[in-house]
Amino acid sequence: MQYVSTRGSAPALDFEGVTLAGLASDGGLYVPAEWPHFSHAEIKAMRGLAYPDLAARIMAPFVTGSLTEDELLALTHKVYGDFGHAAVTPLVQLDSQHWLLELFHGPTLAFKDVALQLLGRLFETFLERRDERLTIVGATSGDTGSAAIHAVAGLERVEIFMLHPKGRVSDVQRRQMTTVRAPNVHNLAIEGSFDDAQAHVKRMFTDGDVIHTLNLGAVNSINWARLMAQVVYYFASALQLGAPERTVAYSVPTGNFGDVFAGYVAARMGLPIERLIVATNINDILHRALSAGDYSAGGVTPTITPSMDIQVSSNFERLLFDAGGRDGAALAEQMRAFEQARAMQLTNAQAQGASALFASARADQVETARALQWAYRAAGQVIDPHTGVGLHAARVLAESGSVPANVPLVTLATAHPAKFPDAVERAIGMRPALPARVGDLFGRAESFVELAGDYATTRDYVLGHAGNA
Repeated sequence: MQYVSTRGSAPALDFEGVTLAGLASDGGLYVPAEWPHFSHAEIKAMRGLAYPDLAARIMAPFVTGSLTEDELLALTHKVYGDFGHAAVTPLVQLDSQHWLLELFHGPTLAFKDVALQLLGRLFETFLERRDERLTIVGATSGDTGSAAIHAVAGLERVEIFMLHPKGRVSDVQRRQMTTVRAPNVHNLAIEGSFDDAQAHVKRMFTDGDVIHTLNLGAVNSINWARLMAQVVYYFASALQLGAPERTVAYSVPTGNFGDVFAGYVAARMGLPIERLIVATNINDILHRALSAGDYSAGGVTPTITPSMDIQVSSNFERLLFDAGGRDGAALAEQMRAFEQARAMQLTNAQAQGASALFASARADQVETARALQWAYRAAGQVIDPHTGVGLHAARVLAESGSVPANVPLVTLATAHPAKFPDAVERAIGMRPALPARVGDLFGRAESFVELAGDYATTRDYVLGHAGNA
């Protein structure tokens, strides 16, 4: 399997290459040169597989030439045998149409664990093979940071610098990063928003002083291996709900577009998906892009769903590339213009390509709280605010008829409610407790460095503290 850049001028790489590279050298994101496809019979034959076995089956076409089937199967059993639920990503029914897909049974209680626990093992495998070291630089709006840190903490060949926007992640999210005491982990709290932190990271991958000094890698959802791992739970849940004979719809709380793009990949691979609902909070650039073609970034407004407080969604570029005809040169020009003006209109091809599968809705904080209340009172389920955004969107689209009543509608439950106890308590009057396995989180000492919000300060800190500099 070969991978190409969305901006057309970076060299094609194999799976091992894109896993270690993260961002393409031309500033684009890697996608498979062609989508693998499973037949109806092949999907039907996946029914009943345990999650680690299903994961290996789904991901096998993407790793051809870099991992054998036995190597991949060994990795998936090692990773998914250690989650807090035997099903790894269990389904919970809310009513006759609505379901929750619980993605928070990993070590940091968020959906990012499903992919990042695997990514850590892939890094270890490939770096050992090459006898190399890797410096990971990442940005997090909340959950990616802790999941990435837990995935690589203590690895001999990996060092990680994780940027988070100071004061704009929850206490639980911050502590899950800053209480990990490992010599290869560096937590950086920067002034500004997640978009600022993400812009610093993307700039480092094209900064000659950095890339000629460090062997850089990425754990954000710009890394293809992360997206690949997330495709699996779409197959797992759809199979349980009757696929491939029955279509399934999904509502996905969306910030950086990686999780919902994994659903798009599943559909391209043959999974019968009726609709993918992009659910945003009031930082609604993706809702505006999908509903009106207006991809224009404004200021970031802090909300009770901090992981979605984003105005520039990196992975949206992958959809624009694929839905717009895979013209890398044209997209590179379009994205350069966007990066200067922070505004652009989708082309007709991009808009029409997206509308075939995607719908969208936004939720303000009142609507989010009401979704938490409905889940608790109608179905006895305590959910986090990000999941609440997704559930609000799911109910709006179902009530409007955009998703037929006979189609199961699955909202991705992206985080454990105890990660956002204040918001949950305000909504339903009950404070969720942390699971026993992380119950001592607030008794652990924190360690992080505060930095000004300019790029030079961040770059100089990373260059000055990387062990392999």
